[in-house]
Amino acid sequence: MRSVDELRELVEGALAELTPAGPPGLVEAVRYALDGGGKRIRPVLCLAVGEATGADPEEVLPAACAVELVHTFSLVHDDLPALDDDDTRRGRPSTWAQFDESVAVLAGDALLVEAFRLALSYATPAVARELADATLGMIGGQYLDVTASADDLVALNRLKTGRLFEASVAVALEVCGSEPRTWPAFGRELGALFQFVDDLLDGDGHVLVHGEEETRRQADEAAERALAALAELNADTSVLRGIVESLATRTA
Repeated sequence: MRSVDELRELVEGALAELTPAGPPGLVEAVRYALDGGGKRIRPVLCLAVGEATGADPEEVLPAACAVELVHTFSLVHDDLPALDDDDTRRGRPSTWAQFDESVAVLAGDALLVEAFRLALSYATPAVARELADATLGMIGGQYLDVTASADDLVALNRLKTGRLFEASVAVALEVCGSEPRTWPAFGRELGALFQFVDDLLDGDGHVLVHGEEETRRQADEAAERALAALAELNADTSVLRGIVESLATRTA
């Protein structure tokens, strides 16, 4: 089994080699968004699930990169003045602040299309179908957020954040032709864990509604359920267990 760092290196190498189509200025904006850092948690998760089910990570790599491209698209658009109006992202100007709003909209569009080009490189359309379902769920969650029309914070976060974690698991299974078994529960709980800890770090979301102690308790329970789902699988899930533990204890 490859380590998280080794899997991340595979992702970084593949993303660096992507050559998006378009005029040079648009390609520059796309590359700017992609090269903005981040831990690449979702594509690493995708590769780790693939390897746990017996696939070579290189076989899963296009699907993993597609997930990361969708995630990056969502960040580019979420930062726009019409949505979250954030002019910084990971310590540098957000894409719209660097290139202007219109270019950032188009860069996000290009990232999304490139994601589906990669997902459709497989013989089965199931990879693209899983990614499309997750992307629509994520967009729906963002709509509920910006319109303040969500009745349930947990349900909102499962759409806005969790669906892409679930897809990171699901697309790997589709590439490998593996049975879902308890994998969907693992992806769902990992997405919930990520959001609970994110709220703890930012002091918002669940923390504002339920308080820090209750949010920490829910995060710990999500981590326990994710580990329990892994324990039911007849596979080497050591790297995935490490991902759960690192997300549960992350400080940034």
